[in-house]
Amino acid sequence: MKRIIALVLAILMMGALFTGCGGSATDMTDLEYVMDKGTLKIGYTVYDPMNYTDEDGNFVGFDTEYAKLVCEKLGVEPEFIEINWDTKEVDLNAKDIDCIWNGFTITEEREEQLDFTTPYILNKQVVVIRKADADKYTDTASLADVTLTAEKASAGESAIADDENLKNAAYVESDVQTSALMSVKASTADACVVDYTVAYAMAGKGDYKDLMVIEGLDLAVEEYGIGFRTGSDIVVKVNEATAELIADGTLEVLADKYGLKDNLIK
Repeated sequence: MKRIIALVLAILMMGALFTGCGGSATDMTDLEYVMDKGTLKIGYTVYDPMNYTDEDGNFVGFDTEYAKLVCEKLGVEPEFIEINWDTKEVDLNAKDIDCIWNGFTITEEREEQLDFTTPYILNKQVVVIRKADADKYTDTASLADVTLTAEKASAGESAIADDENLKNAAYVESDVQTSALMSVKASTADACVVDYTVAYAMAGKGDYKDLMVIEGLDLAVEEYGIGFRTGSDIVVKVNEATAELIADGTLEVLADKYGLKDNLIK
């Protein structure tokens, strides 16, 4: 019995020793947690021009390079993790990722679930159609009876639901915005609602050369922010780093590189 008691005491003492030496991740603030492991896990989906792989196989994009610049100022390494957009908040709270940095629209509903940085890009929802249908589809009334698609749980999907005409259309969800564009190209959908940043980068070019944006039809104006866990003290540090990148002109040059100069919030 004495030997058993002694063994139990030894185990308890070792536990106390290890706890005193480092503490667990749950005892740390978000900033301490990230600094301790030396990496910032960045959740993203493929989204040109924000995060994507170019023709040479390089992982690039405005948000990709922006994140690298901020991580350099924080003294940590960026680790980009492709996520399921439907479970992004779950992944964030489970610490599978440390932030969502992917053209992430700030909404009141999302602000109840996580903390955002200061907005950095202006965006809007637009309608993309086939060029051959330019005379047929000019406003939301002309789209009321068509087949529409948008990325599931996206601002585009919300814009459809909020419009008196578009909400009457036959709606088919897509897994990502590029899939929505491909559906229009393949004629499995007549139109899609996507971010302006995506439409600007892709419609009328390359594989999507037969597509176009309906000019003058802006469904929603919104702002992008970087999402962190509620109460995260990293937000302040990222805002400070961003302010420095804006002040020295670095972020403006980067935005211009990806066709987003006019969208940059200074």
